[in-house]
Amino acid sequence: MAAAAAASISRSLRRSRRGGEHHRLLLLARGFVTAECHRPVVLHKRGSDILHDPWFNRGTGFSMTERDRLGLRGLLPPNVVSSQQQIDRFMLDMQRLQKYARDGPSDTYPLAKWRILNRLHDRNETMYYKVLIDNIEEHAPIVYTPTVGLVCQNYSGLFRRPRGMYFSAEDRGEMMSMVYNWPADQVDMIVVTDGSRILGLGDLGVHGIGIAIGKLDLYVAAAGINPQRVLPVMIDVGTNNEKLLKDPLYLGLQEHRLEGEEYVAIIDEFMEAVFARWPNFEDFQSKWAFRLLQRYRKTYRMFNDDVQGTAGVAIAGLLGAVRAQGRPMLDFPKQKIVVAGAGSAGIGVVNAASRTMARMLGNNEVAFESARSQFWIVDAHGLITEERTNIDPDARPFARRKSELGHQGLSEGASLVEVVKKVKPDVILGLSAVGGLFSEEVLEALKDSSSSRPAIFAMSNPTKNAECTPEEAFSILGEKIIFASGSPFSDVDLGNGKIGHSNQGNNIIGLGTLLSGARVISDGMLQAAAERLASYMKEEEVLEGIVYPPISRIRDITKEVAAAVVKEAVAEDLAEGYRDMDARELARLSEVEETVEYIQQNMWSPVYPTIVYKKD
Repeated sequence: MAAAAAASISRSLRRSRRGGEHHRLLLLARGFVTAECHRPVVLHKRGSDILHDPWFNRGTGFSMTERDRLGLRGLLPPNVVSSQQQIDRFMLDMQRLQKYARDGPSDTYPLAKWRILNRLHDRNETMYYKVLIDNIEEHAPIVYTPTVGLVCQNYSGLFRRPRGMYFSAEDRGEMMSMVYNWPADQVDMIVVTDGSRILGLGDLGVHGIGIAIGKLDLYVAAAGINPQRVLPVMIDVGTNNEKLLKDPLYLGLQEHRLEGEEYVAIIDEFMEAVFARWPNFEDFQSKWAFRLLQRYRKTYRMFNDDVQGTAGVAIAGLLGAVRAQGRPMLDFPKQKIVVAGAGSAGIGVVNAASRTMARMLGNNEVAFESARSQFWIVDAHGLITEERTNIDPDARPFARRKSELGHQGLSEGASLVEVVKKVKPDVILGLSAVGGLFSEEVLEALKDSSSSRPAIFAMSNPTKNAECTPEEAFSILGEKIIFASGSPFSDVDLGNGKIGHSNQGNNIIGLGTLLSGARVISDGMLQAAAERLASYMKEEEVLEGIVYPPISRIRDITKEVAAAVVKEAVAEDLAEGYRDMDARELARLSEVEETVEYIQQNMWSPVYPTIVYKKD
């Protein structure tokens, strides 16, 4: 059958050369032999060694033919079980066991569910991701925010099996050789953290590896990245968390954090070592986010989720909010936006959003100045103006000018409530990591917004750090608002059959960047991702207040966003191609459908592969 299909494709190719469709059928032919989830796997192990390898173990799912070929007959119960039966059994066991998996009264049910999922991860990777993908709405909050915050806070006690790699200040001079200790010759995506700032929970030291593991689990489930080609990394440069420094069970270096040039020297060595082996795509999580991004983004293929990922998702939501107001997305530059939080995430969003506005206005000096004037940034000390001493250089371009303050009735250090009352914004955007910051008084002040449908973005993670809940927002402001958050919340029943929709933003730019082979992630690629995500929702959905797609549709929207990113990378001459698709072939994918098809062919799915044994 395979030979006949190959012959059929060959005949189609010969015919299509005359019809000008050669490139499209060539893509199909390549997909036929290289679809990401259907490549056979050659192993140099048999018998119980396979059963103890979570990459390839499928337990009772091995067929009798496979058991004979791989030396497994007699090592498993005789009944062969389908993958769906395995999942059904696991889900039943999970419902039954989660209350018994709790480690005392202080151990929450979500943490108990994480334990059970993690045990599955330890023994059968394919089934783990199948369970995660098929139940993404239920399990995404377990493997990532908000539960991953609890995991990171308790990681030393939860540690059972190492995942990823650990580089520390003790490894200076050794990192170039250390990278070859990782068994995979091909790594497409690395998520790195130094544990300095984890989901608004502060310095968690080596425990921060949990965020890298959880984020990559979502990249696999949502974006179809192959889990055998991802790598979570922890760079341990110490911790300033006094509790961890005194904890005898802490697994990391018990010394204060390195800072300044010593810190940068370690990161330089790590970056050089990693990219010497894998010229890959990387997400760096650190309180040094801006500085590291500027230092490395033109040298290495890297990305910062706090700065760029959060910005892309926020812009998509902001554009969606414009649509929900019944206006075209081109009206975005008219939005007045009050931003609570001047950290890397907050400034990253403001930078990206202002550039998006400026591009819509003509991308000239006047356009940038007009875009700048649409933002009011409030930090722990109040409104940031040019009168502030020791202003953060990253926030300086958006400091309100003295000449602007008089007619607004505002001054340096004005409170969030004062700013909302005077500005009457279309949007309040929270990236402060201060739970409850959008108090009743702030929300009441938003009633005077100049918009008929103001938007509230409470984007801080985890849940307890959200600036407000959807219940608080809808109860004070009524149904005519847009609500979005970084952590998952349930929709709000407003009575009379009406629903207050709670939108959750998720970063999904990674796959398109990977498959384009782009050297850098440009502002244009971020804008392409944001605009495609914003336009994905149907008009009737947006008018109901739904600005982000539900996570149950995440793999579908990932394909669309990735295609938009690939096309933009090609247009900017940044694409270098991925695997056997070079930049010239990418450029020939003239239709969106062809690019989406290319994306689909390269998305990994949790299907048990054919395993072939070969002696060393």
